[in-house]
Amino acid sequence: MAQLLFRNFQLLEPEVGELQGGCELLVEGEIVRECADRPIKSAGADVVDCGGRTLMPGLIDSHVHVMLSEVNIRYLEAVPLTLMTARAARLMLAMLNRGFTTVRDTGGADWGMKTALEQADIPGPRLFIAGAAIGPTGGHSDARRRTDFGMRCHCCDAMRFGMRQSDGVPEVMKSVREQMRQGADHIKIMMSGGVASPYDPLDSLQFSPAEVAAAVQEAHAFGRYVCAHAYSPEAMQRAANGGVRVIEHGNLIDEPTASLMAGKGMFMVANLVTYYAMRERAAEFGMTGDMLAKNDLVIDGGLRSLEICKRAGVPVGYGTDLLGALQVEQSREFTIRSEVMSPIEIVRAATTIGAQIVRQEGKLGTLKTGAYADLLLIDGDPLKNLGLLQEQGKHLAAIMKGGKFHKNRLN
Repeated sequence: MAQLLFRNFQLLEPEVGELQGGCELLVEGEIVRECADRPIKSAGADVVDCGGRTLMPGLIDSHVHVMLSEVNIRYLEAVPLTLMTARAARLMLAMLNRGFTTVRDTGGADWGMKTALEQADIPGPRLFIAGAAIGPTGGHSDARRRTDFGMRCHCCDAMRFGMRQSDGVPEVMKSVREQMRQGADHIKIMMSGGVASPYDPLDSLQFSPAEVAAAVQEAHAFGRYVCAHAYSPEAMQRAANGGVRVIEHGNLIDEPTASLMAGKGMFMVANLVTYYAMRERAAEFGMTGDMLAKNDLVIDGGLRSLEICKRAGVPVGYGTDLLGALQVEQSREFTIRSEVMSPIEIVRAATTIGAQIVRQEGKLGTLKTGAYADLLLIDGDPLKNLGLLQEQGKHLAAIMKGGKFHKNRLN
C-alpha cells in the first residue's frame, strides 16, 4: 500500500493546543499510520516536504444544508431534483476547498448524496446525514403556504428534501424509522420556531414531551441519536429531559438550561454566521421581512450563548447553517467566535468537538495514529491568525481527504 511521509512542518494537534516542531507523519492508504515527535523510518514512502507550514486535521462543520440551495427555502418549489443535485455538488466542492473535510447535514442530504461522495462520483467532504428533519404541523419543518390545505405533492422538486411533518407518537415513530431506513446517521427534530419558516413564532414549543421521547427511543433502538432545533430555554429543556443529545442553534440559552445540558452530557452546535449573513444579504435573495425580524431576535444572543455554555461546561461544535448563496460565508464563523473565544477553542470546536458530535473520536478531528488522513497544510499559524482559514481556502497549500490529495501546490 502506498505511503506518504510528511516532514518539515509544525503540527497543530487540537488536543495539545500549541504548535509542535520536530514531528513527522506517515500516511498509509487512507489512515495515519504513525505520527511521532522523532524521525519515522519508511524506506518505501514518498516524502512530502511541507516547507515549515502548519499541518492540522481537516475541519468539521457540524451544521450544514447541502441540498438547500435557496436562501428563501420556499423557492425550492421551483427547483427540479436534477438542478438541486448539481447545485449540491457545487456547494460541497466549495466546502472541501475551504478545508472542511467533514460536514454534518441537519436536514436535506440523503443516502444517494452520501453514497456519491463515498464512491468518489463527486468531490466533497465526508457527509453525515439526518435525512429529512421532522417537526409538527405548523412548525419549523412545515413549508406549506397558508393557502395549502393538506399536503402538496413535492415528489419532483427540491422541497421534498429536508422536511417532514408528523403529529403524535405513532407518526413520529414512523417518520424516525423511515429516516433510519433511508440511512440517517442522526435524527433531527424541531422543538421551537425558526427564522426561515414564516408562520411559527420563535418561542413556540413544538414537539410534545411524548413525541420527543418517541423519537429518542426509536433512534436509540437503531444505534442513532437525536439532535433538536431549539432557540428558547423552554424548548431546550424539553429536549434535554426527553433524551436529545445535541441542541442546534441555542441562541437564547440561559444558565439553568446550560447546567441541565452539561449534567446530561449534551452538546450544542452554534452557527452565528448565518444570522449575520442573513441580516446583511438575505433580503436580496428573497427572504421576507417577517423572517428577518425573527433573525434580529436571536442574533444578539449568539455570542452570549457561547459564554454561557463555556461557563457551564457544555461543548459547542462549529456550525454554520448557511443557505444557498450565503454558504460562501462558511469560514467567517471563525472570526465571529473570536470575539469571545480563543483561537484554539475555536479550532477545537471545528475538530475535536465536531468529531465527538459525529461519534468519530480518534478517527476525525485529529492526526493521531489510526485517524483518517484528513489534513490541511496552512501557509502560517492559524492560532496567531484565524484569517488563514478564510478567503475560500486561499491559504491552504494542501488539502487531503482519506489519504488522497484534493489540493496540492507544494510542488
